Amino acid sequence: MAAEPTTPKGRRTREHLVSAGRAVFARNGYVNARMGDVATEADISMGGLYRYFSDKEDLFAQVIEDLHEQLFEASSSGGYSFRTEPYFALLEANRGYLLVYSENRDLMRAFIQAAHVEKRFQDIWWQMRHRHVERLAGALARVHGITEIDGVDARLHVEALACMAEQSAYIWFAQDKMRGGEVSLEDAAKSITHNWYTALFKRSQ
Repeated sequence: MAAEPTTPKGRRTREHLVSAGRAVFARNGYVNARMGDVATEADISMGGLYRYFSDKEDLFAQVIEDLHEQLFEASSSGGYSFRTEPYFALLEANRGYLLVYSENRDLMRAFIQAAHVEKRFQDIWWQMRHRHVERLAGALARVHGITEIDGVDARLHVEALACMAEQSAYIWFAQDKMRGGEVSLEDAAKSITHNWYTALFKRSQ
């Protein structure tokens, strides 16, 4: 990995290159994207690009790290109390996640492609999922005292629900053309939240 820039100008240039990389990966996918495409998109020399990123994998890792932070922040629930209004807290969190996912559907499709061909991105995908699962499982235990559902560790239930949300978002948005049309954001959020709330609360009472 190339060294982090230490000057304001260097940081701005790096951010510009990440933005150009996002556009190229979203347009071409991970496998077909080339560093030359990014240099053209950013209007910078190849030498200038390689001063900031050692290769395509290095650049894409930064693009995905930024997107993951967006997804993680968007899927937090700040407007509703998870203690007193768990359904609406979950709905808000799911709506936020799905909105960012839908806005970055082409990039998410490239990410899934990359995770199938590069171990580094398999690991990043796993870490992203684990972070989301741990947050919800931890909140269930801390706020509601739920650590087991139907005799099964609640974390396993949360992992299953996370898989459902992730795969649903991929089908509904990243593969909407194959599906024949995308699902509305509100319907998507309500569908996932209904299943989450029923699994986590209705079955645990």
